[in-house]
Amino acid sequence: MDNKPKAWMEVTLECSGELAEAVAEVFARYCPEGVVLDNVTRYDAEKHEYIPTGMMRVAAYLPQDDELESKKRSLEEALWYMGRIVPLPAPEFISIEDQDWMTVWKQNYQPLRVGESWLILPAWLELPEGETRRVVRIDPAMAFGTGTHPSTQLCLLAIEDTIRPGQPVIDLGCGSGILSIAALKAGASQALAVDIDEQAVIATYANARINAIDDKVEAAQGSLADILTGKYSIQQAPLVLANILAPVLIRLFDEGLADLIAPGGKLVLAGILENQAEDVLSAARARGLDLIAKYQQEDWVGLVVA
Repeated sequence: MDNKPKAWMEVTLECSGELAEAVAEVFARYCPEGVVLDNVTRYDAEKHEYIPTGMMRVAAYLPQDDELESKKRSLEEALWYMGRIVPLPAPEFISIEDQDWMTVWKQNYQPLRVGESWLILPAWLELPEGETRRVVRIDPAMAFGTGTHPSTQLCLLAIEDTIRPGQPVIDLGCGSGILSIAALKAGASQALAVDIDEQAVIATYANARINAIDDKVEAAQGSLADILTGKYSIQQAPLVLANILAPVLIRLFDEGLADLIAPGGKLVLAGILENQAEDVLSAARARGLDLIAKYQQEDWVGLVVA
């Protein structure tokens, strides 16, 4: 007997690029089949091209089964609470007939070039002919860190500039594992990727396998304290990556974040809004660290301290 749903409910919401991955994370709690992030564009008649508006369209699909109404209510409630922090439009729900929606879902993802070196490539796409960039293959359905968020892109730029080939990295709050994978592609010898979310660990290993570097990744569900107490194979590294959120970064400095940095090493900090950068820098300076480099995209800032 075919138990596949005969219809699906498409859920969409348009928001700023800065909020897209946070919204996608909420969607994924109730739409485990996968979430799509797509740039919203406008057509420029003079240039004959589509221009990004800075907005993102987040979409997902719910099977129209006995749990549909419950999942809809839960999703709307979670977005309502998120909207108390930052204004969000209400999601739109559209019923669609059964189709190969996974194919439609995948069509929304295209190769993404970041900086001078990086190409973020959806796992199912072929490498563009003649491509010379470092390729990081990611399955966007697995976890968050698809490369679309400015914070992720700022970290990729920082890795490009600060990586020490042949030496290990620590990735705290690894998400999809995109930063660990990028560091390894840039020549790191080994990556310790730690996240409090079990799904992030699963996604990191899966994405590492897609990139054929899973033998160089140790992914673990854990915390800063677990690293500092020697629970894993790496306790310090010349390059430490922390793409989290500014308030969490400030708290982590009080818990020993700077102790992860090997002598002479650097710490990349991201997930920071422009108006939060000075507070994060103050926390870093209180631990004897100085600003080495600053990156900015839209309202987001990436800091390298040492």
